[in-house]
Amino acid sequence: MMKSSKFIQIFIFLFFAKVCNAQIVISKPNLGFTQACASPSFNSYNVTFTFSPDTGITASNQFIIELSDETGSFASAEVIHTTSAGSVTASPATLNFMFPTTIAGGAYKIRIKSTSPAATSTGSDAFPAYYKEQDEPFTINNLISTAVYCAGETYTLTIDNPGTPPNNSPLQYPNLSFNWFRETSETTSVFVASGESLEVSESGTYFVETDYGSCTSNSFSNRVAVSQSGSGSTTSISSSLGNPYCSGDGPTRLSAINGSSYKWFKDGVEITGVTTQMYETNESGLYSVEINLGNCLETSTIDLNAEGFSSSIDVPENNFLDEGETLDVAVTTDAINPEFNWYKDGILISGEINNSFTSSEMGSYSVVVTQTSGCLASSEHIFNILDAFPSVAKIPNIVSPNGDSVNDTWIIPQEYVSGTNTEVIIISSQGKIVLQTKDYQNNWPENQLEFKSINPVFYYIIRPENKKEQKGSITVIK
Repeated sequence: MMKSSKFIQIFIFLFFAKVCNAQIVISKPNLGFTQACASPSFNSYNVTFTFSPDTGITASNQFIIELSDETGSFASAEVIHTTSAGSVTASPATLNFMFPTTIAGGAYKIRIKSTSPAATSTGSDAFPAYYKEQDEPFTINNLISTAVYCAGETYTLTIDNPGTPPNNSPLQYPNLSFNWFRETSETTSVFVASGESLEVSESGTYFVETDYGSCTSNSFSNRVAVSQSGSGSTTSISSSLGNPYCSGDGPTRLSAINGSSYKWFKDGVEITGVTTQMYETNESGLYSVEINLGNCLETSTIDLNAEGFSSSIDVPENNFLDEGETLDVAVTTDAINPEFNWYKDGILISGEINNSFTSSEMGSYSVVVTQTSGCLASSEHIFNILDAFPSVAKIPNIVSPNGDSVNDTWIIPQEYVSGTNTEVIIISSQGKIVLQTKDYQNNWPENQLEFKSINPVFYYIIRPENKKEQKGSITVIK
């Protein structure tokens, strides 16, 4: 009986000794992918491996996936997945895992480790791996498609940052790097440099992409055509809300290209105190900015429309009609579900709700175009219908062509105008004939006159067919 008990004790000792000294061999991991292009919307990958003997693991064993650095070194390996104890018992085994958001390189490897007993596989084949945390288009150069540099100098292209819509700037993500390119054709380009900005000293069209290696990506910028000043160069002003934009959405940000100083204008008048690269406004108008680039100046403009849509009218501001004539007016617009209201002398014309209008009555007219969907905004167009040959008692000696519809042209009595075979001659103070006609249309001066330090004086001769000749002077004032 004692011999039997001793035999059992020896058997148990040998059994546990064998278990404690058990070893397993883990094969080289077999990747379920050739490259890892992870993103917030996709980050699920598989690896398969074998281990033998499969009876060599204990119930507490865990398998661990380790990730090398971007060069394939496991000196500072990162654990990216650990199985629960005893969950993997059969070989071969396939594990699903996620990559960390910091991956960015072309030669990563993974390896498999076990805890009970402890064993480590060799590294897998090398593979590129990138986490595309920003995967949408972004802007550079304030979304301005052109840029200019002075001769002998450079122009700095930079990635825009704010990161507010619609520009999800990749500069918000510190793990990212960037590659700049210059176009060589519509479909080809060459690598120029890496970094968050680019110093350009050669004319060409440039853009930048987030460096995601061989992974396809939508993280790229707009194109910018850079040229040397004076070589047919042009540049423009961009509007952050587009143009036209909806003033109801708040002010838009006008941006110019990079420079050392700026001077802004609205409708030709300097905007006092504004000397920055950007200017916020909520008003329509013709904006321009004078940009000091160092050794040269560049001027950019934008005709800003704050109505959220565009519209135009096909007649000039002043329209002259003879008796019996009519004026046809039409409005063209890209407004959504537009409404049209026509006015005469400030009073709404009942029933006129279309984009076209016809009238023969003299007066001051306007049409208000309203966009009724999306951006609720309106735009007004003004025009006048005037008698081509109004009745005046005397020949005027003053003309003020300033666009206010009062004395803008030299209006003479009807007995001397077109149809009466009267010769009208206007002579400058230097004796030069500036107008000579037998068909005067009450339209002088048709072109802008040049003013010096004094108001110019002209002289007229009116020669009716069967009446006495008239002579006098005309003073042109602002």
